Amino acid sequence: MKRFLLLVSAGLLSWNVQALEVAEIRLADKVQVSGAQLHLNGAGIRSKFFFKIYVGALYLTQKQSSAEAVITDGQVHRVALHMLSEMSSEKLLDAFNEAIKENHTPAELAPLHVQMTMLKEIFSKVKEVKPGDAIFIDFLPGSGTRISFNGVSQGVIPGPSFYRALLKVWLGDKPVQDDLKKAMLGG
Repeated sequence: MKRFLLLVSAGLLSWNVQALEVAEIRLADKVQVSGAQLHLNGAGIRSKFFFKIYVGALYLTQKQSSAEAVITDGQVHRVALHMLSEMSSEKLLDAFNEAIKENHTPAELAPLHVQMTMLKEIFSKVKEVKPGDAIFIDFLPGSGTRISFNGVSQGVIPGPSFYRALLKVWLGDKPVQDDLKKAMLGG
């Protein structure tokens, strides 16, 4: 009987490890990005004024709890945003821009002007996002930041410095939401 209970307990624990559900969004425990297997590091809800905007999930090659270590890591990464609210891509882009500016000095932002313009062009193609839509922001070493909407790549923005700037939206000193940062870091 003890053996049976142990097997059932182990089975239930392994089932819980395979996926995490946040705000009715089921997140995969592992994903493949450019040939690399990434593990779900953590996930949480971005909300503003009691409105749930998206579920943000961070995928890394190995689990990490230090924001600085994630930001400086040169490995393949994914930030997955699973939309819970409808909004124009312009409004979402404005939120990204505001959060990037909050985490950088004007001197740090100046070299990113071309990449910020490319981000604007990518978002202008999409027009709006709706509940159920997914935005994947993948860092691909040697290429840059690939942005995909619902599994369709919208473009790659070159350079690791741009991806690090984007990561600071969620993991910087002034993240869009403190508890989302903590959740994405596995807390």
